[in-house]
Amino acid sequence: MTDADRPTSPSGPTRPTGAARRFLLVVFGIVAVEALGLVTLAVLDLTDLNSDRLGLGVGAALLLAVYAAAMVWAAVRVLRGHSWGRGFLVLTQLIQVLIAYNARDNVWWVPTLLATTGVVALGCLLAPPVTAALVDDPEAL
Repeated sequence: MTDADRPTSPSGPTRPTGAARRFLLVVFGIVAVEALGLVTLAVLDLTDLNSDRLGLGVGAALLLAVYAAAMVWAAVRVLRGHSWGRGFLVLTQLIQVLIAYNARDNVWWVPTLLATTGVVALGCLLAPPVTAALVDDPEAL
């Protein structure tokens, strides 16, 4: 069963309710803050442009902005009951945990913040109520 085969309302797939919705709202909040941080980094990168690295600076800023938009879009879609966005969000949070490990030599709060938000979001995305709400085949549980 795919998203297209799942019971739908006029607005699309059935939206998660109860505990699944609460977990997904936590994920949405975390992703929104992460996206805001990425957009802030993009703007800071654009303000630090010079002629030696113009292409790199604009390219990096554009990549960060697109990544932030994709994360928010996937979080909104999962909140609306589309299961495909969960895989992308799990991947982004795993990447964030790896970045936190890589940033362990920075100021203590940077890797701590990155790892904590990544692990909390992963825990919410992989929680049994969320899995049950987004599963393609309910009989598989």
